[in-house]
Amino acid sequence: MANRRVDSATVLATAVAVLSLSASIAAQTSQAAGGATQHAVPAERTWNPPRTPDGQPDIQGVWNRRVPDMAGYALEGGSNDAHLLLSAGCAQGIVGCERSTEEIEAEVARRRGQRGTIIVDPPDGNVPYQPWAAAKRQEITANHTNPRGPADIDPQSRCFLGGVPRVTYQEVTGIQIDQVPGKVILTYEFNHAYRIIPLDGRPHVGGAIKLWMGDSQGRWDGNTLVVDVTNHTDRTWFDVIGTFHSDALHVVERFTFVDSATIHYEATITDPKVFTRPWKIAFPLIRNTQRGFERLEMACHEGERSFGLMLHR
Repeated sequence: MANRRVDSATVLATAVAVLSLSASIAAQTSQAAGGATQHAVPAERTWNPPRTPDGQPDIQGVWNRRVPDMAGYALEGGSNDAHLLLSAGCAQGIVGCERSTEEIEAEVARRRGQRGTIIVDPPDGNVPYQPWAAAKRQEITANHTNPRGPADIDPQSRCFLGGVPRVTYQEVTGIQIDQVPGKVILTYEFNHAYRIIPLDGRPHVGGAIKLWMGDSQGRWDGNTLVVDVTNHTDRTWFDVIGTFHSDALHVVERFTFVDSATIHYEATITDPKVFTRPWKIAFPLIRNTQRGFERLEMACHEGERSFGLMLHR
Protein backbone atom coordinates (compact mmCIF):
# COMPACT_ATOMS: atom_id res chain seq x y z
CA MET A 1 0.00 0.00 0.00
CA ALA A 2 2.86 2.36 0.77
CA ASN A 3 4.11 2.09 -2.83
CA ARG A 4 0.87 3.08 -4.48
CA ARG A 5 -1.23 6.20 -4.63
CA VAL A 6 -4.64 5.43 -3.22
CA ASP A 7 -7.82 7.30 -2.39
CA SER A 8 -9.42 7.36 1.04
CA ALA A 9 -11.81 4.49 0.33
CA THR A 10 -8.86 2.30 -0.61
CA VAL A 11 -7.03 3.34 2.54
CA LEU A 12 -9.98 2.43 4.71
CA ALA A 13 -10.54 -0.90 3.00
CA THR A 14 -6.87 -1.70 3.41
CA ALA A 15 -6.78 -0.78 7.08
CA VAL A 16 -9.91 -2.75 7.87
CA ALA A 17 -8.73 -5.77 5.90
CA VAL A 18 -5.37 -5.78 7.66
CA LEU A 19 -7.05 -5.77 11.07
CA SER A 20 -9.57 -8.44 10.18
CA LEU A 21 -6.96 -10.64 8.51
CA SER A 22 -4.76 -10.25 11.58
CA ALA A 23 -7.62 -11.40 13.77
CA SER A 24 -8.14 -14.35 11.44
CA ILE A 25 -4.47 -15.35 11.64
CA ALA A 26 -4.55 -15.20 15.41
CA ALA A 27 -7.70 -17.26 15.58
CA GLN A 28 -6.21 -19.91 13.29
CA THR A 29 -3.00 -19.98 15.28
CA SER A 30 -4.76 -20.45 18.58
CA GLN A 31 -7.60 -22.58 17.13
CA ALA A 32 -10.04 -20.34 18.99
CA ALA A 33 -13.68 -21.29 19.13
CA GLY A 34 -16.48 -18.74 19.22
CA GLY A 35 -19.19 -18.48 21.83
CA ALA A 36 -19.43 -16.79 25.18
CA THR A 37 -20.22 -20.05 26.97
CA GLN A 38 -16.66 -21.22 26.37
CA HIS A 39 -15.16 -18.34 28.37
CA ALA A 40 -16.49 -19.26 31.80
CA VAL A 41 -14.50 -18.20 34.84
CA PRO A 42 -12.21 -21.11 35.80
CA ALA A 43 -12.78 -22.98 39.04
CA GLU A 44 -10.61 -22.16 42.05
CA ARG A 45 -7.31 -24.04 42.13
CA THR A 46 -4.74 -24.66 44.79
CA TRP A 47 -1.82 -24.10 42.44
CA ASN A 48 0.94 -22.04 44.03
CA PRO A 49 2.86 -20.05 41.40
CA PRO A 50 6.52 -19.06 41.62
CA ARG A 51 7.19 -15.61 43.06
CA THR A 52 9.24 -12.61 42.04
CA PRO A 53 11.79 -11.22 44.58
CA ASP A 54 9.17 -8.74 45.85
CA GLY A 55 6.56 -11.47 46.35
CA GLN A 56 4.38 -11.05 43.25
CA PRO A 57 3.07 -14.18 41.49
CA ASP A 58 5.52 -14.49 38.59
CA ILE A 59 3.49 -14.10 35.38
CA GLN A 60 6.38 -12.95 33.20
CA GLY A 61 6.49 -14.10 29.59
CA VAL A 62 4.67 -13.67 26.31
CA TRP A 63 0.97 -14.50 26.36
CA ASN A 64 -1.27 -15.06 23.32
CA ARG A 65 -4.97 -14.29 23.50
CA ARG A 66 -7.53 -16.80 22.31
CA VAL A 67 -10.55 -15.01 20.93
CA PRO A 68 -13.07 -15.72 18.17
CA ASP A 69 -12.24 -14.77 14.62
CA MET A 70 -13.23 -11.17 13.81
CA ALA A 71 -13.53 -10.15 17.51
CA GLY A 72 -11.42 -7.07 16.85
CA TYR A 73 -13.49 -6.22 13.79
CA ALA A 74 -16.92 -6.49 15.42
CA LEU A 75 -16.90 -7.07 19.17
CA GLU A 76 -20.41 -8.52 19.31
CA GLY A 77 -19.41 -11.42 17.09
CA GLY A 78 -18.47 -10.67 13.52
CA SER A 79 -20.43 -8.64 11.04
CA ASN A 80 -22.84 -9.05 8.17
CA ASP A 81 -20.46 -6.73 6.33
CA ALA A 82 -17.93 -9.56 5.98
CA HIS A 83 -18.82 -10.12 2.33
CA LEU A 84 -18.66 -6.39 1.56
CA LEU A 85 -15.34 -6.11 3.41
CA LEU A 86 -13.66 -8.90 1.47
CA SER A 87 -15.18 -8.02 -1.89
CA ALA A 88 -14.35 -4.31 -1.60
CA GLY A 89 -10.86 -5.02 -0.33
CA CYS A 90 -10.09 -7.42 -3.16
CA ALA A 91 -11.58 -5.01 -5.71
CA GLN A 92 -9.09 -2.40 -4.48
CA GLY A 93 -6.18 -4.76 -5.09
CA ILE A 94 -5.11 -5.32 -1.49
CA VAL A 95 -2.15 -7.65 -1.14
CA GLY A 96 -3.35 -11.19 -0.44
CA CYS A 97 -6.80 -10.56 -1.91
CA GLU A 98 -6.18 -11.85 -5.42
CA ARG A 99 -9.05 -14.31 -5.02
CA SER A 100 -11.76 -15.77 -7.17
CA THR A 101 -15.42 -15.29 -6.34
CA GLU A 102 -15.53 -18.87 -5.07
CA GLU A 103 -12.58 -18.25 -2.75
CA ILE A 104 -14.21 -15.09 -1.36
CA GLU A 105 -17.47 -16.93 -0.71
CA ALA A 106 -15.61 -19.73 1.08
CA GLU A 107 -13.73 -17.23 3.27
CA VAL A 108 -16.95 -15.40 4.19
CA ALA A 109 -18.60 -18.70 5.13
CA ARG A 110 -15.62 -19.66 7.27
CA ARG A 111 -15.61 -16.35 9.11
CA ARG A 112 -19.34 -16.40 9.73
CA GLY A 113 -18.91 -19.87 11.22
CA GLN A 114 -16.44 -18.46 13.77
CA ARG A 115 -18.38 -15.36 14.76
CA GLY A 116 -18.57 -15.99 18.52
CA THR A 117 -18.19 -13.15 20.97
CA ILE A 118 -15.96 -12.45 23.96
CA ILE A 119 -18.83 -10.63 25.71
CA VAL A 120 -19.93 -12.86 28.61
CA ASP A 121 -22.34 -10.44 30.29
CA PRO A 122 -25.03 -9.62 29.20
CA PRO A 123 -25.72 -13.24 28.22
CA ASP A 124 -27.00 -12.22 24.79
CA GLY A 125 -23.50 -10.99 23.89
CA ASN A 126 -24.66 -7.49 22.98
CA VAL A 127 -23.21 -4.20 24.22
CA PRO A 128 -25.92 -2.59 26.44
CA TYR A 129 -26.09 0.76 24.69
CA GLN A 130 -28.49 3.51 25.62
CA PRO A 131 -30.90 4.06 22.67
CA TRP A 132 -29.18 7.21 21.39
CA ALA A 133 -25.78 5.51 21.54
CA ALA A 134 -27.05 2.39 19.75
CA ALA A 135 -28.34 4.62 16.94
CA LYS A 136 -25.00 6.42 16.70
CA ARG A 137 -23.04 3.16 16.58
CA GLN A 138 -25.36 1.82 13.87
CA GLU A 139 -24.79 4.97 11.81
CA ILE A 140 -21.01 4.57 12.06
CA THR A 141 -21.24 0.87 11.20
CA ALA A 142 -23.35 1.63 8.14
CA ASN A 143 -20.71 4.07 6.85
CA HIS A 144 -17.42 2.56 8.01
CA THR A 145 -16.55 0.98 4.65
CA ASN A 146 -17.47 4.16 2.78
CA PRO A 147 -16.70 6.87 5.34
CA ARG A 148 -18.06 10.37 5.19
CA GLY A 149 -15.03 11.61 7.11
CA PRO A 150 -12.63 10.69 9.93
CA ALA A 151 -15.50 10.23 12.40
CA ASP A 152 -16.50 7.06 10.51
CA ILE A 153 -12.98 5.57 10.52
CA ASP A 154 -11.65 3.38 13.31
CA PRO A 155 -8.95 5.37 15.16
CA GLN A 156 -6.73 2.30 15.47
CA SER A 157 -6.97 1.76 11.71
CA ARG A 158 -5.53 5.28 11.48
CA CYS A 159 -2.59 4.18 13.68
CA PHE A 160 -3.77 5.66 16.96
CA LEU A 161 -3.48 3.54 20.11
CA GLY A 162 -6.27 1.03 20.65
CA GLY A 163 -6.95 1.74 24.32
CA VAL A 164 -7.95 -0.61 27.13
CA PRO A 165 -9.29 -3.29 26.94
CA ARG A 166 -9.09 -3.48 23.14
CA VAL A 167 -5.31 -3.65 23.15
CA THR A 168 -5.55 -7.01 24.92
CA TYR A 169 -7.92 -8.80 22.52
CA GLN A 170 -6.71 -7.04 19.37
CA GLU A 171 -3.00 -7.77 19.86
CA VAL A 172 -2.29 -10.64 17.47
CA THR A 173 1.31 -11.31 18.43
CA GLY A 174 0.82 -11.54 22.17
CA ILE A 175 1.39 -9.45 25.26
CA GLN A 176 4.77 -9.42 26.92
CA ILE A 177 4.56 -9.20 30.71
CA ASP A 178 7.56 -8.13 32.79
CA GLN A 179 7.69 -7.44 36.52
CA VAL A 180 9.92 -5.19 38.59
CA PRO A 181 9.54 -4.40 42.29
CA GLY A 182 6.19 -2.70 42.78
CA LYS A 183 5.16 -2.69 39.11
CA VAL A 184 3.85 -4.86 36.28
CA ILE A 185 4.82 -3.81 32.75
CA LEU A 186 2.81 -4.80 29.67
CA THR A 187 4.25 -4.25 26.19
CA TYR A 188 2.54 -4.81 22.88
CA GLU A 189 3.90 -5.23 19.38
CA PHE A 190 1.45 -2.87 17.68
CA ASN A 191 2.41 0.79 17.53
CA HIS A 192 4.89 0.67 20.45
CA ALA A 193 2.03 0.44 22.97
CA TYR A 194 2.91 -0.22 26.60
CA ARG A 195 1.45 0.05 30.10
CA ILE A 196 3.30 0.51 33.40
CA ILE A 197 1.03 -0.59 36.23
CA PRO A 198 2.03 0.57 39.76
CA LEU A 199 1.06 -1.66 42.68
CA ASP A 200 1.62 0.84 45.51
CA GLY A 201 -1.94 2.12 45.90
CA ARG A 202 -1.25 5.59 44.53
CA PRO A 203 -4.27 7.64 43.37
CA HIS A 204 -5.18 8.02 39.72
CA VAL A 205 -4.01 11.11 37.88
CA GLY A 206 -6.29 14.17 37.83
CA GLY A 207 -9.64 13.76 36.15
CA ALA A 208 -8.89 16.42 33.53
CA ILE A 209 -6.10 14.27 32.09
CA LYS A 210 -7.36 11.97 29.31
CA LEU A 211 -5.05 9.27 27.96
CA TRP A 212 -5.24 6.95 24.94
CA MET A 213 -4.31 3.97 27.15
CA GLY A 214 -5.95 5.29 30.29
CA ASP A 215 -4.35 5.41 33.74
CA SER A 216 -3.78 1.93 35.21
CA GLN A 217 -3.38 1.21 38.93
CA GLY A 218 -3.01 -2.38 40.09
CA ARG A 219 -3.07 -4.66 43.10
CA TRP A 220 -2.76 -8.40 43.72
CA ASP A 221 -5.75 -10.39 45.00
CA GLY A 222 -4.21 -13.83 45.53
CA ASN A 223 -3.18 -15.06 42.08
CA THR A 224 -5.23 -12.35 40.36
CA LEU A 225 -3.80 -9.05 39.16
CA VAL A 226 -6.61 -6.50 39.45
CA VAL A 227 -6.10 -3.36 37.35
CA ASP A 228 -8.32 -0.29 37.70
CA VAL A 229 -8.18 1.81 34.51
CA THR A 230 -9.57 5.36 34.39
CA ASN A 231 -8.83 8.66 32.58
CA HIS A 232 -9.72 7.34 29.13
CA THR A 233 -10.04 9.53 26.09
CA ASP A 234 -13.30 9.19 24.17
CA ARG A 235 -11.36 8.77 20.92
CA THR A 236 -10.74 5.02 21.16
CA TRP A 237 -13.21 2.36 19.97
CA PHE A 238 -13.75 -1.27 20.96
CA ASP A 239 -13.62 -2.50 17.35
CA VAL A 240 -13.39 -1.45 13.70
CA ILE A 241 -17.10 -0.93 13.07
CA GLY A 242 -17.66 1.89 15.58
CA THR A 243 -18.40 0.36 19.00
CA PHE A 244 -17.58 3.53 20.92
CA HIS A 245 -17.57 4.88 24.48
CA SER A 246 -17.26 8.26 26.21
CA ASP A 247 -14.51 9.72 28.39
CA ALA A 248 -16.43 8.39 31.42
CA LEU A 249 -15.25 4.86 30.59
CA HIS A 250 -14.07 2.85 33.59
CA VAL A 251 -12.45 -0.57 33.11
CA VAL A 252 -11.55 -3.08 35.82
CA GLU A 253 -9.34 -5.89 34.52
CA ARG A 254 -8.66 -9.19 36.26
CA PHE A 255 -5.69 -11.31 35.15
CA THR A 256 -6.15 -14.60 37.04
CA PHE A 257 -3.09 -16.85 36.97
CA VAL A 258 -4.80 -20.27 36.62
CA ASP A 259 -1.70 -22.40 36.06
CA SER A 260 1.78 -22.02 34.59
CA ALA A 261 0.38 -21.81 31.05
CA THR A 262 -2.96 -20.02 31.46
CA ILE A 263 -4.23 -16.60 32.50
CA HIS A 264 -7.97 -16.00 32.61
CA TYR A 265 -8.59 -12.41 31.49
CA GLU A 266 -11.77 -10.57 32.40
CA ALA A 267 -12.70 -6.90 32.05
CA THR A 268 -15.73 -5.17 33.52
CA ILE A 269 -16.70 -2.10 31.50
CA THR A 270 -18.73 0.81 32.85
CA ASP A 271 -19.72 4.08 31.18
CA PRO A 272 -22.89 5.76 32.51
CA LYS A 273 -22.91 8.26 29.66
CA VAL A 274 -23.26 5.57 27.00
CA PHE A 275 -24.26 2.18 28.47
CA THR A 276 -27.34 1.17 30.46
CA ARG A 277 -25.34 -1.12 32.77
CA PRO A 278 -21.84 -2.53 33.29
CA TRP A 279 -20.84 -5.38 30.98
CA LYS A 280 -18.01 -7.91 30.80
CA ILE A 281 -15.66 -9.55 28.36
CA ALA A 282 -13.55 -12.63 29.11
CA PHE A 283 -11.12 -14.96 27.32
CA PRO A 284 -7.96 -16.95 28.07
CA LEU A 285 -4.36 -15.88 27.59
CA ILE A 286 -2.02 -18.80 26.83
CA ARG A 287 1.71 -18.74 27.48
CA ASN A 288 3.79 -18.67 24.30
CA THR A 289 6.33 -21.49 24.54
CA GLN A 290 7.55 -21.33 20.95
CA ARG A 291 11.28 -21.81 20.92
CA GLY A 292 13.18 -18.84 19.50
CA PHE A 293 10.03 -16.68 19.34
CA GLU A 294 10.84 -13.03 18.74
CA ARG A 295 8.45 -10.12 18.87
CA LEU A 296 8.98 -7.64 16.04
CA GLU A 297 8.32 -3.94 15.67
CA MET A 298 4.99 -2.88 14.16
CA ALA A 299 5.17 0.89 14.08
CA CYS A 300 2.05 1.17 11.86
CA HIS A 301 2.55 4.68 10.47
CA GLU A 302 6.30 4.90 9.85
CA GLY A 303 6.90 4.92 6.10
CA GLU A 304 3.16 4.83 5.37
CA ARG A 305 2.70 7.23 2.47
CA SER A 306 -1.11 7.28 2.64
CA PHE A 307 -1.18 8.11 6.35
CA GLY A 308 -2.02 11.73 5.59
CA LEU A 309 -5.11 10.70 3.67
CA MET A 310 -6.35 8.65 6.60
CA LEU A 311 -5.94 11.61 8.94
CA HIS A 312 -7.20 14.48 6.86
CA ARG A 313 -9.93 13.24 4.53
